[in-house]
Amino acid sequence: MSSASAKRVFAPGERIFTEGDVPDVAYLIETGRIEVWATQGSKRLTLSYLGAGEILGEMAVIDRAPRSASADAITEVSVTEIRADQLRERLDEADPVLRGLLIGLLSRYRRGLRAARVGVLDEPESDDLAVVDQKRRVADKIRLERELLEALDGDQLRVVFQPIFDLHESRIAGFEALVRWDHPVRGPVSPNEFIALAEETSLIVPVGHYALMRSCALLAELDQRLNSDFRPWVAVNISARQSLVPDFADLLASTARDSGLDPVRLKAEITESLALDYERVQALIARCRWHGIGVSLDDFGTGHSGLGHLHRLEFDTIKLDQSFVRPLPGDLKAAALVRGIVTMLHGMGAEMVAEGVETIEQARALKSQGVRYLQGWLIGKPQDPAVLDPLHVNPLLLELQSAQPGHGRRGARA
Repeated sequence: MSSASAKRVFAPGERIFTEGDVPDVAYLIETGRIEVWATQGSKRLTLSYLGAGEILGEMAVIDRAPRSASADAITEVSVTEIRADQLRERLDEADPVLRGLLIGLLSRYRRGLRAARVGVLDEPESDDLAVVDQKRRVADKIRLERELLEALDGDQLRVVFQPIFDLHESRIAGFEALVRWDHPVRGPVSPNEFIALAEETSLIVPVGHYALMRSCALLAELDQRLNSDFRPWVAVNISARQSLVPDFADLLASTARDSGLDPVRLKAEITESLALDYERVQALIARCRWHGIGVSLDDFGTGHSGLGHLHRLEFDTIKLDQSFVRPLPGDLKAAALVRGIVTMLHGMGAEMVAEGVETIEQARALKSQGVRYLQGWLIGKPQDPAVLDPLHVNPLLLELQSAQPGHGRRGARA
C-alpha cells in the first residue's frame, strides 16, 4: 500500500514494479526483503534478493530505459522513494568519464540479461542522439587525457608571459605565466579545455610543475637578454592538488633558486575555491612568506566567500575578476564597488591587480579608484618570453599620471 509521501509500504507478495515499466523512481529499502526476478521463456528467473539499506530500481532511472526486471515484496517492505531527478542531478555532476562508463556498463548488463534469457547474444540497440553524443564526448575526453600525458613528454607544452603594469611606477612590474598546448594534429588546444581536464585528474601536478620550472627558467633567460637592473616577477597558478604536495612552498623556493632567481621574484596565485581550505592555505601562505614569495588570490569575486578569504588569509595582492572591469567606466555602481574593495585592501596592506583591462578608459577609471596594477590586452597579450620586450610600454599607459604608492601594513607587492 502506498502513502502520499516519499515513504511507501508494500504487503508480502505485492508487486513493487514490473518488467517493461517506464521508471520514475528508485527505492531505498528501509525494512523487509524483496525478490528481483525476470522471465526466461515461461520460467521465472530469480536475479537477486535485496534487504534493508540496499537500493532498488536505480539502473532504469539512470539510463532512462524500461525496467529490465520485476520486483516483489517477500515480507512487508517499507521503502523511501528516490525521485528520478535526484539521481540524475547527481549523475550530471559526476565526472563525465565515470558517467559515460556507468551508462555503458548498464547497457552491457541489459544485453547480457537478454542473452541469458534467450540463449543468444542480440545486436546492440541503437542509442538515441543524446547518448551517442555523450559517448563521443567521453571518448574524446579519454583521448585528450592520454594526449596531454604524451604532450608532457613530447615538448608540446610551452609557457607564455602576460605583462602586468604598475600604475605607480609607470612600467611593467611582472608577468603571469600561462601554459599553452600546441597539439601536433589538432593545433592549439584551448587552455579552458586542457587545464580543466588536468585539474580533474592528477595530471595537473606535472603540468603545474612544468609551468613552474619553465617560468623560472624563462625569467632567468629574460634577465640575461635584457642585461639591466630591471627585475620583474613572475606569477604562477597553483592548483588545489599541487598545494597537497609535501613542502610545496619549499619546492617553489628551491625551483626559483635552481634557476638563479631570488624567490622574492616568484608569486603564487591561488583560486577562491582553494582558499576555502583555510588551515592548509594559511600554512602555505606563511611558508611562502618565509621564503619571500608573494601570494595572490586569483579571480576575486567570481564565487564562494570572497570577503571571508580577505578577512582570514593574508594575501599580498588580490586579482579582481574581469567581470568587475568590463562595465567601467560607465557603470557607477561597479566603480563604487571597485573603490570600496581597494580601500579595504589598502587597510589590510594589500594591493589589487585588475584583470581584463582592454581600453584606456577602463585603465583611467581603475587608476582613479586607487587600483595599482593592470593586466589585460591593453597592457599586452600573452607572448613568448623570448621575443617579449618588457621595457616597451603602450604609450597610452604612459599618459596616465600615477598616484603616489600606498603604504600597507605588510608592504604589499604584486
